[in-house]
Formats: sequence, C-alpha cells, structure tokens
Amino acid sequence: MASDVVAVMDALKVRRAAIVGWSDGAIIGLVMALRDPVRVTKVFAFAANMDPGGVRTDVGNSPVFSRYDTEAASAYARLSPTPDDFPAFSAAIETMWATEPHYTSADLARIATPVAIVDGDHDEAIKREHTEYLARSIPEARLIILPGVSHFAMLQDPPLFNAVMLRFLRDR
Repeated sequence: MASDVVAVMDALKVRRAAIVGWSDGAIIGLVMALRDPVRVTKVFAFAANMDPGGVRTDVGNSPVFSRYDTEAASAYARLSPTPDDFPAFSAAIETMWATEPHYTSADLARIATPVAIVDGDHDEAIKREHTEYLARSIPEARLIILPGVSHFAMLQDPPLFNAVMLRFLRDR
C-alpha cells in the first residue's frame, strides 16, 4: 500500500509530504520512511504495528472494536459498489492483520525521517509494549501516549488528537 501512496503522490505531482496515519495508515507511513525516505518529511504514526506480534490477541473481545466493525459494515454496504462483499473484505483484512507486516528492529533503526509513535493509553488493538518498542527502535522517535483514549482517539477526542498531531508537524 505504501507504493500506492507514492503513485498517488506522483500523479498529483507531490514531491514530499508529511504522513499522518492511523493503524494501517501508520504502518504505510513507516514503510514509506523506510523505502521512500526522500518522499517523506515526517511520520505521525498513530496505533501502528510493524509485525503481527504487536497486535493484541483479545482485540475481538473489545466492545469498542466490535462497534467499529458494525459501523464499518454499514458504511461498506452504503458506499461500496459491491455492498454484499463486506464479509470477504473483512476476512481479507483480518488475514492481513494476522500475517503482516514483518519489520525487524534493524529495519526500524534505518529510519532517519522524524517520527512520532503515538497511541492511546488504552488501545484495544495494539500492545503498549509494541508501541514502546517502535519508539525505542526508531532513532530519535518521539513516543506520545494520549490519555483517556484508545485505538480510535481521533474520534474519541478530536481536539487532543489534532493538537498533538499539529504540534509534531510544526516542530523540528
């Protein structure tokens, strides 16, 4: 998916950009910082994992995540040209989450782009120790833990999320 973002940037004639990503989008930003660092000025990675071990095994038990799944299915049915295909789409996404990505601490140590590794203090999907591992593994990465929010911080407390994101983007 990182190559797709680069292709869109090329089509739009955007040479470099800051990447703000949530969950899979955060992974894309970190992958871009590894593979296409000249295209990325900064990465604000919220709720990322860089190997499947960073995902909590009990995420399916979370009422918040279950509500998200229900809302995603409803939106898919309303917006997709294939409204009945959500179960297959969802299964493919779950397979991706269980099997990808696979980056090592040595890979992460090669990231030279300014990075913020950010998460909510009670994320239902990403293990806190994995978030801390990412911040330790990426040189000079900032670790930011947002209080009172989870994997869905941008919906739960938009002013807090936006303030922290904008502060990072304006710094350095």
